[in-house]
Amino acid sequence: MIKFNKIKKIYHMGTQTLEALSGVSLQIAAGEFVTVMGPSGSGKSTLMNIIGCLDTPTEGEYFLKGKNVTGLTFDQLASIRNKMMGFVFQNFNLLPYATAWENVELPMLFNGKNSRNRKERITELLNEVGLLKWKEHRPSELSGGQQQRIALARALANDPPIILADEPTGNLDSKSGVEIMALLSRLWKKGRTIIMVTHDERLSSHSQRIIHLFDGREADK
Repeated sequence: MIKFNKIKKIYHMGTQTLEALSGVSLQIAAGEFVTVMGPSGSGKSTLMNIIGCLDTPTEGEYFLKGKNVTGLTFDQLASIRNKMMGFVFQNFNLLPYATAWENVELPMLFNGKNSRNRKERITELLNEVGLLKWKEHRPSELSGGQQQRIALARALANDPPIILADEPTGNLDSKSGVEIMALLSRLWKKGRTIIMVTHDERLSSHSQRIIHLFDGREADK
């Protein structure tokens, strides 16, 4: 599903340069649940952004389902993101003035899904995360755990094969964190590829494999 071949990412900040990734090569198979771990500054977020086509490498090649996506345009990468990727962030990233229903609907609007199909899909997703009765509530009216479940429903809106979760329980209490991990595990068992960044060693037990990053380099353990 995902293959990195000697990926480097260098950021230029005035006269200084920062090499966030230093020739990373890795493979993630379809249907795997992989956790990416490492200290702050190890390159975890950069790795996730490149996998999710939110950023591009400075050097190396990135193959997604056998296609080299390294040199694609911004619009081409956006199209891939919309079809292939679902994102779950630590800070939820929900639209504050939109309802739970509208937040889940947004990716479908970009994807051109018609009104009837949108309604059926949103109902299905809100039921799946147990929040259909909260559909008219805005993020400020929901708990952190509820907001993250809405964010997860939104990530699934266009039925992507890959879910990218960046510290998905970082802002949650322990009970809500357990609920989110149970949802991610259920999605994985249904066949989705899950890639999760976390600092929490306990969460890594849910995954099949851990990729450790140190100073922009990978070391599987």
